[in-house]
Amino acid sequence: MTTLPAGSDPKSLRVSDRDREHTAEILREAAGDGRLDMDELDQRLEAVYAAKTYGELEPIVQDLPHSEMARASAPAASPATAATAATAADRFGGQPSSSAAVAIMGGFTRKGAWVVPANFTAVAIMGGGEIDLREARFAERVVNIHAVTIMGGICVIVPDDAEVHVTGVGVMGAFEHGPTGTGQPGAPKIVINGVAFWGAVDVKRKARKSKPAETPDKLESGQNAALDSPG
Repeated sequence: MTTLPAGSDPKSLRVSDRDREHTAEILREAAGDGRLDMDELDQRLEAVYAAKTYGELEPIVQDLPHSEMARASAPAASPATAATAATAADRFGGQPSSSAAVAIMGGFTRKGAWVVPANFTAVAIMGGGEIDLREARFAERVVNIHAVTIMGGICVIVPDDAEVHVTGVGVMGAFEHGPTGTGQPGAPKIVINGVAFWGAVDVKRKARKSKPAETPDKLESGQNAALDSPG
């Protein structure tokens, strides 16, 4: 078993189905011994199966015998796990500044340190747009990009470590599906759908740009800079 890096908290780690079943067995044993009535058992079991982390699981059995067993089941985080958690903290969360971009005989750009909402809609009619996600933060781990072009074009640049699913279609146009594929642990999942009518949606994978984590002030300024440009 590896040692937790300094400052890491095992309570923040995600629990497995095995951990939940182990904790549920402690509750059932306590009910059989008369320590819990049936209502308490039902309430605690519901909380067990809803728990996501060890920090949520432990309080459910802390007043019962063998509760140390539930705490002992939390694995020690390896350096790789800690690095993944740190990366997630840098990439997820934040308040999106907008949920759509529209270009009509003009253009738009979303790039730099902006916050991508869970659902983002992009429309280009006889115009063009660029959506660059390499330096972005993601409000959720799964984001959906809805891209619609009519006699126009949209370019979507995704980070090379992301899981990408492209389901859009081209009607007398082209919708690029090449970057579809699995990603690395801790990376976002990006779903890109929509339609290209007499136009094109180009999806590209590119390496993330190396840069320090953005402060909230910098994020806000990046979002404000990502405004629709005039035609």
